[in-house]
Amino acid sequence: MKVKQDLYNQCFEFIENRLQTIQTTIQDIQKSLLSETKSSAGDKHETGRAMLQLEREKAGKQLSEIQKVKASLSKINIEKTSNTVGLGSIVYTSKLNYFIAISAGEIELGNVKFYAISPSTPIAKLLLSKKVGDQITFRSLTFAVLKIE
Repeated sequence: MKVKQDLYNQCFEFIENRLQTIQTTIQDIQKSLLSETKSSAGDKHETGRAMLQLEREKAGKQLSEIQKVKASLSKINIEKTSNTVGLGSIVYTSKLNYFIAISAGEIELGNVKFYAISPSTPIAKLLLSKKVGDQITFRSLTFAVLKIE
């Protein structure tokens, strides 16, 4: 369970950092919009405001996506174990190790590398519902599921 807890914590930290970055970006855009209001009038002023509005929209969409990912992560019960691969599973294969949670990239614990991946990624779709001993082929590589936690 310790490995799963550590992987979960790393994913949670990854999301929190992304969330913080986006919130800071939104605050900076808000400040810029306020200062644009105080600056000189004219076409340049309107263009600046329009660009900032677009940036704010983009940041708002990113914030929404991150909140969805955070909600997805919160659904994982790290106490749960299963004989088949599902959300929250750690999957040890003959090639790489995966944590089916969110797309957070490579996480190293000790000397062991894991890849935190979303259930919607192509490799995760192949792994879901597999059992120990099952084989999958991904990008012309065939590998076996060795262990599921």
